[in-house]
Order: sequence, then structure tokens, then C-alpha cells
Amino acid sequence: MNATQKRRHTALLRATGFEDSPALTVQSTDGEIPQGRELSFAWLSGTVMTGLTSVLLMGAALYVSFQGQDTFSTAYAALDLAAPRIAQPVSTDLTSKTSRLRPVAATRSDLEIIEASIRQEVDGREIIRNQPFTRITATLATTATSLSADVPDYDPVAILNKTEPLTAAALDIATDVYGTDVDGEVAVRQASLPLDYVPPRTISDQGAADFVRGMAEAGYDIDGGPALAYAALTPSFADIQKEAEGAITGIAENVTVVPKTTVASAEGPGRTERFLTVRELGPLSDTLERNGFTPAQVSMVEATLANLIPAGGLPAGIRLRILYGPLSSSPTSLVPYRMSIYRPDGAPGDRHIATVALSDTGQYVVGLQPDWVEFPAEDVEQINVGNLPTVYRSIWETGRKHDLADDTIERIIGMFAYDVDMTKRITAGDTIEILETEEIEGAPDALLYVGLTLGGSKRQLYRFTTDDGTVDFYDPDGETGKRFLNRRPLEGGGTLRSRFGYRIHPIFKTRRLHTGVDLAARSGTPIYAAGDGVISYYKWASGYGNKIEIEHVNGYETAYGHLSKFVDGLGAGSRVRQGQLIGYVGSTGQSTGPHLHFEIKINGNLVDPLSVKLPKDNVLAEQYRGEFDATIAQINDLMARDPAPVTVAQAQ
Repeated sequence: MNATQKRRHTALLRATGFEDSPALTVQSTDGEIPQGRELSFAWLSGTVMTGLTSVLLMGAALYVSFQGQDTFSTAYAALDLAAPRIAQPVSTDLTSKTSRLRPVAATRSDLEIIEASIRQEVDGREIIRNQPFTRITATLATTATSLSADVPDYDPVAILNKTEPLTAAALDIATDVYGTDVDGEVAVRQASLPLDYVPPRTISDQGAADFVRGMAEAGYDIDGGPALAYAALTPSFADIQKEAEGAITGIAENVTVVPKTTVASAEGPGRTERFLTVRELGPLSDTLERNGFTPAQVSMVEATLANLIPAGGLPAGIRLRILYGPLSSSPTSLVPYRMSIYRPDGAPGDRHIATVALSDTGQYVVGLQPDWVEFPAEDVEQINVGNLPTVYRSIWETGRKHDLADDTIERIIGMFAYDVDMTKRITAGDTIEILETEEIEGAPDALLYVGLTLGGSKRQLYRFTTDDGTVDFYDPDGETGKRFLNRRPLEGGGTLRSRFGYRIHPIFKTRRLHTGVDLAARSGTPIYAAGDGVISYYKWASGYGNKIEIEHVNGYETAYGHLSKFVDGLGAGSRVRQGQLIGYVGSTGQSTGPHLHFEIKINGNLVDPLSVKLPKDNVLAEQYRGEFDATIAQINDLMARDPAPVTVAQAQ
């Protein structure tokens, strides 16, 4: 650029207001115009902080908008500044913004004491005495709380030890129900009648003859012909179909009802709300502990409500409303977010007694009354499919809620573990029935009966003692719940990754028959023999990697593939028992990750290990059939009896 061009540019810049001045400086004394060209660090810092604060505020606003309210507590000082909203409607779904109503299930949780006179032999004497029994009829818990947070991990092999037969105690539990109630303990002595004893007649010969004559003559005319007054036989299916004019065409079998979508079941835990009634006067802590409050949380709630709850506890009829939700510290359990206490009757605005809510600091503080909803007549719980626990976890939750001993809960799980997949989620409305004896002198409480209803299918197991003193549980057909093969023979049961049947092979990308099931687990997880048998193959196999095959009785075979290593001391020809360690999970052969490939063959034919019907391991001898049928009838009678005058009905 020449001198003429520079002058022209300079003139243009000056005409637009620009000037050639010294550079900016942080010193206010520099330059021709003091206080005009210095930089202000205070101004710069304020600008930056204002921007950061704006970003944080906008982020917080967006978080609350998308995630929902994150705390339900209100400072105590602010309670008198806001009036409770009574008549405003409230959404039934607390987890998402949707018009779809969340299903609500009625819950039942009854623990009752019943009494019956039983006949029992003690030290050679036959006595009749009153025996109290505990009867539980409850809906399986649909929410997993802190009650079952510390239960052991599901391990099918460990359950084997919980299904072994028991040995009868010196004073065994009897269910021989005597027909008449007794006021105390009655001793029964048996003796032979004298040879010359003639029992008195209770009816005369003439009376007997008149009775027979009256029965024979008790006929009536049908279309002019005589007929005896006997009940008609049950009509045949053809007769029913004829009367229905062809309306009966057949019976649908093997029909499975599934929801239209299962997307919600894959979501994480969400919030759920429980409405329940206090059935009897008692401490607040008892109700809280049975509904998922930890001892520390119970102490905080009691301290917060010390001036609002009577010293004697909550009276019968009080209604509770408990909101549950997840915490990052307990992803598998829901914790109580909020609990509200209401009077059983009165105007909506007058029924609320108090509300406590979990604050951001983990403390339970007094909160505002939540929006009013009409209380149902029965105890109910809103069902969130993302919260439904597994059968295993639900039985633990329900058992602890009713103060069952852990050993009893483990035994119940073991009794059904061979017929029921304990890793499946329950269905709302599944129930459990339990009958056990109350503890008496000389004998602890004992389990007598368990009925488990899952998906509309009911399974029943009854306690029975054989002549050799062995105590076990049998279904009405006289079979135990234990199968002679374990369907998931590795520690923890593994995670089902691939089922039996045709699939696209993960390595070769072609459609092939998957001859077993893949149970994923960490490398080195112990693998056990699924049943008693003899090892027929114990080495490397193409595709399977390290493989074991075991022959069992009656044409049954099992195979275990992709093992990382074998167990020393075993080989082809070794005899193993059910639950014995035979190898460890690995990823040898054609495998994409550590897992156990498990197969079952019956007479050389491959079957689905998870669904094939397996024979029972133990069947009651035919000689006990009559006595066992009587035991079933007596236990069923106890389950149908009215409770004793003193009833313990615990809140759900």
C-alpha cells in the first residue's frame, strides 16, 4: 500500500469515529485520558459469574420440569403460609406425564389366630387339647422395600439344602382335628371292652323297620310313572350342549394373555402409592416397620410426630397414605418418600392429621397435606410395572412383613423353586397362604401348609410325617416340590441370555437350532451337577469348549458347555450327586462371553431345560395315602375356620 492509499484509509477511519490511541491498560494513570482506558477485573468477574448463575438456574428449572418434583418436604415455618388444597384433582401416575391410568390392585394382608382341638399322642398317652394356629392370607408384595433389601442373592443350588426332609421333634405337631372343642387338656385311655358287654340299643327294631319302609315308599310320579326321591345324575356334556342349542363349541386351551406393550416393564423403578388401614390399636413403629421404614427412619418419624400421635399409638381405623420412590443409593429398593395420616371419617378438610416427608438431607420433617384423593374402602396399592419384584424377592418381602422367621421363608422358597422360576416378576394379585402352629411348650412353631397362587395357577404343599419320623411337604397328589434335576445348575442361577430354539447364531450369523439355554455369569462361577448321575463325557468338544455330559436315570442326560476349567478328581465314569461342584463358568469354544450352555436330553431328544416337565424326586408311599388325605382335609378345615376371638390383623 503506497502513501496515498494510507492517507485515504486514515481519513476514512477518522470520518467514521476511529482514532489512533494507545492500547488498553490496567493502570488508570496511563494514557491521555485518565480513567478511560483501564480494564476492570471486578466488572469482568461479575459478568462471568452472572453468566454461570444464569446457566445453573436455567438447568435447575429444566431438571425440575422434566424429572418432576424431587422433594416432598416443606419447612415447618412455612406451613402456616399455605393452605392445603383439598378439592383439586390429582394425577394417579406420579412417574410420567400421561393420560393412561396406572392399575390399582386391592391388597390383602391378614394374620389371624385360629384355635382347634387336636388329638395327639405324647409319651404313649393320647390327649386332646386346644392348639392355636397362625393363618396368613396375603397378597404378594408388589413393592420391594428395605424389608427385603438384605436378603441373600438367589442361588438355586443353595436352595437344595432348604428342601431336605425334616426330622420330627420329640413332640411332633399334629393336625388331627378333634370334632368337639375342649376347655382344657383331656387325656384319652383306650381299653378292651369286656366280653359280656352289650351296648344299649339306640333305636328299636320297630323304629328301624318304619324308617326303611318310609324310605322305600318315598316315591313320586313323573309322567305317570313312580320314581324314588334320589338326586338326578349330573347331566352329560351332550345334554348341556343340546340345551344351549349349539352355543358350546369347544374349550380354548393354552391361551396366554399378555399386555399390549411391555415397554414399561423395562423402565427403572418409579413411584408408587399405598393406601392402608390400621386394624388394631398399636405403636406407630409396628406399622412403619411392616411397610418398608428402616429402624433409623422409624426413629426420625416418631420424633417428628411426637406431639401429634397419641402415646398409646395409632387407634384402629386410622388411614395411612404412603408414597414410595427410588433413591440412587438403593436402586433395587423403594423408600418411603412421604406418609400422611388421616382420620377414618369426617369432612375431607378435617380428616388430615399429619404428614411427614423425606427432605433432601435424608431427614423426615413435617410436610404439607398432599392433594386430596378419595380413600378406597379396601386397602389398595397403585401398581407400577417397573416396581414389580421377582417372585423370590416378593416372597421375602411378604414373609418379613408378617414376622416369619428367615428359615421359614427360605424353606417356602425352596419348596416351590423347582416348579416356579423365582427370577420372574410377579403379577399384581398373586397371593400366598400360610398355616403354622403357635409355639407351645416342648415344640417350636412349625410350618404346616403353604399355598402359592401365581398368574392364576395355585400350588399347594401340605406337611406330612411318615412312620419313620421323616417330615416333608407334598402336593395333593402326594408328590414333593423337589425335582430330580435342577434347571439352573450354577451359583446364583445366572442370567438367561438365550433360550432354547432356533435363533441367529451370534458368531456365524446363520439361523440355527440353539440346543440349550445360555446362563450368563462371571468367569469362574461354580457349576454344579443338575442331578445324581454318572459323568459320560469330560473333555474338550468342538464348539462347546470344555464340556461335561452326565447320564441320569430313566434316559435323562445333561450337558454343560464353555467351562473355563474342570474340577480335579473327576472324569468320565465318576459318579456325582445333585449339587456337587463339577466345573466353572468360562468362555471356551465358540462363545461371545462367559456363560454356561446347559442342555437336557430325554431318550436322546433335546428339550427346553426351562419348560420341560420333570419328574418329582420323591413321591409319598401308597400306604400313607388314606392318612395323607385326612391330613389334607383337616388342614383345609383349619384354613376355612373363623378366627379366634383374639384376632391379629396387620395393616398392609
